[in-house]
Amino acid sequence: MALALDTKPTSVNISDLERAILETLAYSDIFDHPLTVDELHRFLTVSAAKDEVYACVENMDGVLSNREYYFLSDRTDIVEVRNQRVENSRRAFNRALFYGRILGSLPFVRMVALTGSLAMLNLSKNRDMDYMLVAKPGRVWTARAFALLFGRLARLFGDVICPNVIVSERALAWNARNIYTAREFAQMIPVSGLRVFNQLRAANLWVNDFLPNLNLDSDSSLSDKKVHTSIFQKLTEFLLNNKLGDLFESWEMTRKITRFKKQKGYGVETNFSADICQGNFDHHGSWAMKAYEERLLALTAVLGGERRIDSL
Repeated sequence: MALALDTKPTSVNISDLERAILETLAYSDIFDHPLTVDELHRFLTVSAAKDEVYACVENMDGVLSNREYYFLSDRTDIVEVRNQRVENSRRAFNRALFYGRILGSLPFVRMVALTGSLAMLNLSKNRDMDYMLVAKPGRVWTARAFALLFGRLARLFGDVICPNVIVSERALAWNARNIYTAREFAQMIPVSGLRVFNQLRAANLWVNDFLPNLNLDSDSSLSDKKVHTSIFQKLTEFLLNNKLGDLFESWEMTRKITRFKKQKGYGVETNFSADICQGNFDHHGSWAMKAYEERLLALTAVLGGERRIDSL
């Protein structure tokens, strides 16, 4: 039974809304991840009221539901996949939050956010715990060194910590802007340094262009959270906030970038500088966008005439 529609006029006609719903489900389908109506609304590519989305998706060609999740009609198998992955992800998720708080207490780390599949409780074969870190300017590579050292300790417990993206506080705005980066941003969960996370959101309001129902600038409560600094963090930063620390930072950055340049996959989705360390050597973003385009092409036959989906 559909919810009652909002009586206010909408700028989105029904064909546009249907198209956006299919686009949103197609993207999540890449990751075998059916969506609840709340998630569908949150990740929708056009602005619309949630009750409007619900009423539309309930009567759409090419979409099915088990009353909890919505998915493309030929993908009924992914409901069980999601349920299994949620169950398998819960313990790892709690450990990841614990590790994230420790990462936030390391020297020069100002923010930690859980990213990737675990942030969506969607772990598959890849059991990595992915994080984005924000570091003090001039200490990105030092912060990374401490994070990797802590990661070695976590491996003793069978966990793999991956700080895939580390940026300084003066490099919060993301340059790559597409549906993949927008969804990655929208799905991340702040663990430590909520004041800086709020600044990160404010620097990336472009995400609303791709996900207009996300409302990145609507939650001011994050800025009210207190940030607790560990004694270890204070002491280590005091000892390394000098020329010796500058030398280590420069040495660590130079030797790592030299090494990375020789690694397969360098230069496509990697970005290394004094303010950014992004090591996506497996080109996950390119893979996701290609898979997304293929799904959109496959869906062109689902709706005919004026309802046809244009390839992005």
